Amino acid sequence: MTHNGEEAVPVRRPEASGLRLATDGPDQQAGPAPEPADLPHDRSQAILEAAKQIGALFKRAGHPFALAGSVAVYAHGGSRYLQHDADFCVLPDDADAVAATIREAGLAVLTPPEDWLLKTTCHGQNVDIIFSLAHQPVTREMLDRAHVLPVDSVLMPVLSPTDLIRSLITAFSEHYCDFGSVLPVARAVREKVDWDEVRAACGDQPMAAAFLFLLERLNVIDAQEGQS
Repeated sequence: MTHNGEEAVPVRRPEASGLRLATDGPDQQAGPAPEPADLPHDRSQAILEAAKQIGALFKRAGHPFALAGSVAVYAHGGSRYLQHDADFCVLPDDADAVAATIREAGLAVLTPPEDWLLKTTCHGQNVDIIFSLAHQPVTREMLDRAHVLPVDSVLMPVLSPTDLIRSLITAFSEHYCDFGSVLPVARAVREKVDWDEVRAACGDQPMAAAFLFLLERLNVIDAQEGQS
């Protein structure tokens, strides 16, 4: 999710190639996802509509989940300018049940080569169903920390700001280190984040430490106690 300034949202991972339909058996395939007759002309609104529909499906089915990614940032007061997709975190053990719920709603379920997510399409927008966030499995504790917030007009669990920021910073590596995309997110939610917890979780990682230092120099967050 590459943007600059106040209109920025987190950078997405590179799109997966080699998608295939996830099926219940060798002879079963999910049908094509039905598309609404009238899609919103605004891309951001289309992504919000997709997030609302999938979130409502999960709520009705009783699946533990939390909204993540740029729509979660929006729910916490960040930019409404969304350009990529909607992301949901679910427990790894719930993957099959969640996929069944999506299929029952008439949406196709796709499996990319990566084994930490499933994909679907809703309102013409991509939706990622994630089991592992920043190389760590989604846990019940993480979902329990989620905040129930309105997403447009639908209440749903949203990753806590601390978990959201931690997942974005932990994802930095030698191959992906776009500070510019995460900086506006940190600015948008900085007062809601437990920065001591973020430092304790990933502050010893070189890329994460560099980003935290940048936030301090830009006065986005206070310097760590004992440092000038």
